[in-house]
Amino acid sequence: MLTPLNVVAAILTLAPFLAAAFFGEILLRRIQTLPSVVRLLWPAILCVPYVLVTLSAGNFRWSWLFLYALLPVAIALLMHQAKQADPHQTGNWRDLLVLLTLGLAVDLRWFESAWPPHLAIFNKMLLLNAGIYGILYIRQFEGVGFDLRLKLRDISIGLRECAFYLPIALLLGLSLGFLHFHQHWPHLLQFVEAYLFTFFFIAVPEELFFRGWMQNLVERRIGHRAALFLTACLFGLSHFNKRALHFNWRYVLLAAIAGIFYGRAWRQDRRVGASAVTHATVDTLWSIWLR
Repeated sequence: MLTPLNVVAAILTLAPFLAAAFFGEILLRRIQTLPSVVRLLWPAILCVPYVLVTLSAGNFRWSWLFLYALLPVAIALLMHQAKQADPHQTGNWRDLLVLLTLGLAVDLRWFESAWPPHLAIFNKMLLLNAGIYGILYIRQFEGVGFDLRLKLRDISIGLRECAFYLPIALLLGLSLGFLHFHQHWPHLLQFVEAYLFTFFFIAVPEELFFRGWMQNLVERRIGHRAALFLTACLFGLSHFNKRALHFNWRYVLLAAIAGIFYGRAWRQDRRVGASAVTHATVDTLWSIWLR
């Protein structure tokens, strides 16, 4: 469904995400120069891609427009309040409320019916943008590590944790019948395309949420090790409805174990890019040879 309006909507959706990933410090300085009211109301502009996509498909609804305009503003307001109530960033109930809302909205597909078929990825990315704006630029949460200007160290850490996880995944996944070998060798271009798509649209959003935000927040309350395992369990549970009509316990188990290694990769230097390398490598290998 490649229409001119959809292309414009995709550009408008990707622009805030990529700007935050590659020019985060510059973006923060620019946002801080805005009047307070403008800063808090600005994220309402995130509703524009919804308008463009649904007008193109003919299923525009005012109720969904209001949701995509007001939810980012509500997140920004909550994060503004959290910043004032918790200047030392030890964790505030508003932080958990925002993370819970964003996580459940994506995982349970609350808003996907607003979109035409096969375009629900816009929903995920718009909610991610709302979280990025509120948490990183209004709350200014520290230690997230959302910087996709990858260093060699990010790649080496990411691949190291992938190498640690793969033997466990293969042994457990094959014995449970969850993994299956496929003798398929894709063209190099196909592999690169699959890896880049997985990295930017699956690994980075999930690692930013679960590691940069969730693990980062929880460890301030319960410590590094407990936060690592708790976040890994939550990450595993977020896969309960993936590729199955009922509770997919095999997927949950393997994803939870994977979450430990993703969390280790992020925690090493507190870099989302490192854990995203681990995540994207695991997912790409699985989707091509083991699904």
